[in-house]
Amino acid sequence: MIELIPAIDIIEGQCVRLCQGRYDTKQVYGNPIDMAQEFEQLGFRRLHLVDLDGAKSRHVVNDRVLYEISRKTQLVVDFGGGIKTEDDLKRVFDAGAALVTVGSIAITQPELYIEWLGTYGSVHMILGADVRNGMVSINGWKEDSRTHLTDFLNRYATAGNRNVLCTEISRDGMLQGPAIDLYKAIMQAHPDCHLIASGGVSGIDDIDRLQDAGIPAVVFGKAIYEGHIDMKELSRKYLC
Repeated sequence: MIELIPAIDIIEGQCVRLCQGRYDTKQVYGNPIDMAQEFEQLGFRRLHLVDLDGAKSRHVVNDRVLYEISRKTQLVVDFGGGIKTEDDLKRVFDAGAALVTVGSIAITQPELYIEWLGTYGSVHMILGADVRNGMVSINGWKEDSRTHLTDFLNRYATAGNRNVLCTEISRDGMLQGPAIDLYKAIMQAHPDCHLIASGGVSGIDDIDRLQDAGIPAVVFGKAIYEGHIDMKELSRKYLC
């Protein structure tokens, strides 16, 4: 059964969604702590929490929100955005994250990411593979690296990385369907990878398609916030 992971992105203490990572497309959906509690009441067990302020500032900003969510819910939280140093990493784990998502450092300081894999264990680390035109993007998707997704994934699979969160940037927040062919290709190349698909989910049919394709997990948010998903049906099919 595919694992369903709702997403909460944070800007200035608010739960927001962007389109293709563009900050000028921000839509606000309320208080992230209230939203996390609502997700737990709906039956979700995981949460993907993204510090967009941190991604932009290049250091963790919203660890306090993480702390409050961890204190007020039993959700298993993975946290991403702005993790650039050992201090950032420790702050996030101390605030209650069970896992962290790291992308930019894996491009700019690969030896450091490999060191973190060894120190914290692959079970607590998620490789953030944010992709635009086949290349990995970094620093809140504001920069495209010169590293192709295939090379990126191969390098860290060899280093023992197992968890991968792959966002197809052109689809993120667009409600136009996920990049299933991309995710199937990743699973074919790395069958032992715990792949978390992200970007484009527009409804339950898209989740069904990912499930049928054998994708282990999916992150989604806007389809919930915009009312494109019948939560009773989702609960019956996937959350019971």
